[in-house]
Amino acid sequence: MPMISVSMFPGRTPEQKRELVREVTDAFVRTCGGKPEGVWVTITEVPAEHWATGGTLFSDR
Repeated sequence: MPMISVSMFPGRTPEQKRELVREVTDAFVRTCGGKPEGVWVTITEVPAEHWATGGTLFSDR
């Protein structure tokens, strides 16, 4: 059972998340095989003040 984790900023609608999960699942099945019901996807919404790149918090940009 593959587990795919997606981390992103909050703010997407439930429909955007549904579409993301469908697309990620379809891409996995298409490239790696298996059945869609065997693919697990988790979405973690990370606030900008908890995410950084290049030594700078996204909330400070």
